[in-house]
This record gives sequence, structure tokens and C-alpha cells, in this order.
Amino acid sequence: MIGNYLIGLREGIEAALVISILITYLVRTGRTALIRKVWQGVLGAVLASIVIAVLLESISSELAVNLEPIFAGVVSFTAVGFVTWMIFWMKRSARTISSDLRTQLDTAALAGGGFAVASMAFVAVLREGAETAIFFWAAAHATGNQATALAGLILGLGTAVVLGWAFYRSTATINLQKFFKITGILLVFVAAGVLSYGIHEFQEVGLLPGGENILINLTGVLTEGSILSALAAGIFNLKPTTATLQVVGYLGYSALVLYFLLRKPKSGSEQLSATSQVSADMEERAR
Repeated sequence: MIGNYLIGLREGIEAALVISILITYLVRTGRTALIRKVWQGVLGAVLASIVIAVLLESISSELAVNLEPIFAGVVSFTAVGFVTWMIFWMKRSARTISSDLRTQLDTAALAGGGFAVASMAFVAVLREGAETAIFFWAAAHATGNQATALAGLILGLGTAVVLGWAFYRSTATINLQKFFKITGILLVFVAAGVLSYGIHEFQEVGLLPGGENILINLTGVLTEGSILSALAAGIFNLKPTTATLQVVGYLGYSALVLYFLLRKPKSGSEQLSATSQVSADMEERAR
């Protein structure tokens, strides 16, 4: 549940930030008539994301027993790739996301009017929604409790909506660079667990070796239904028994991604806080 809460919170914050910037800029530039187009694009992206999640589950349920682990493994690896890209994209783009979106919005409004603005909002939010749908499916299957995973995701998205509204209304400030850094670190371990699950699925059908080489056996500690077992599965996707290759994948991925995520830029210069840019937008809108 906690892992999916983080996914919903992180992806939801990114989508809320995009929407807040777009609407704020439209209000500030006197183009409020286009706000409706932004919300149309957002609604379309939300519906498309739900369709993606439903399709993943439908395809999985219709597959033969020997093909379902392959599908689950492929989706898991894809989800890990999406989340890894998302973590580093936000680290790189947090400083300039506001100005980049304003430029894209101006271009869209000039090129195609309302339809172009709706399309821009659709694409921007769909990217977050598609990543959320794919990673949620993989994480939910990795933990084996889809109801709890869905509850965590909904709570995370709900929190993101509240924070997004606070951004827009300027009633709360948050250092987005620190926020994305902290959630990025936590998501590395969630993604590592999903990677381990994908390895396990491939081992089940013989596409990867070593399924019988159990390195960690915690069956006496992580008993089914216990709070500790739920926490281990929800945060780290840790199962009672873990093969050697799964442990290698988990630790190797975590170490590699954390190294590049946490290392300081060579220039050593301080990046501008994304919060200050959003706050500046709000101040300009209020003038």
C-alpha cells in the first residue's frame, strides 16, 4: 500500500503541478476561455489512463498459465524503466518545468487554439497517467494484494490533488526539488522490488536461471497476514523467499540508481527551486 501511495503521490504531484502552471499562466495572460480546454485534456488523459490499467488486467487474465508470468515480467521491467526515467527527468527538469510549459502553451495557443491547448494538457497528463497505470499494475501484482494497492494509489492521488490546489491558491509552499529527491529515493526501493518480481516471473518460466537458488528465506519471520509481512511487501515488495538473482537485481539496481540520483553536479552550482518559480507565477497572476 505504501509503495503505491508513493506512486500516486509522486505522479499526482507532477500532474497537479503541470495543471496549476497551465491554468495560472492562462489566467495571468487573460486567456481564461482556454481553461476549459485544459480541463477537457486532463479528463481525456485520466480516462485514457484508466483504460490502460483495465487493458493490462484484461490481457493478463486472458493469457494462458505459462504466458501470464512472461507478460507480468515484461510489464514489470517496463514499469521499472518508466519510473527510473521519471525520477531522473524530474530531477533534471524541476528547475525549468514552469518556463518550458509556458512556452509550449504559447505555441499551442497560437498554432491551433483550443484544440491544441487541450491536446497539450492531454499529452502532459497522460504521460503521468500511463506511467502510473503501468507501475500500479506491476506493483499490485508484485505485492499480491490489489485492493490494498488500489487504496494506497487513491490516497496518494488524493493527497496530490490537495497539494495541487494549494499550489494554485498559494496557500502552501513546498520545496519541490527536495520533495522529488526524497520521494525519488523511496521510489528507487519500490522499483527495485518490482524489478525483483519481474525476475521471479521470468524464472518461473525458465527465461532466467536460478529460481531454485534461494538466498533469503524469511518464512519464519514474514508470516502471511502479519503486519511485518504487509509492510515488507508494501514498501519493498519483499517476499518470504528470495532467489539469489532477485537479490542481485534488487541491490544492483538500487545502488546504481541511487548513485546517479544523489551525486552532486560537477559545477557545484545551486539549482533554482521549482517552488520559487511556481510562487513567482502565482505572484504575477495576483498582480
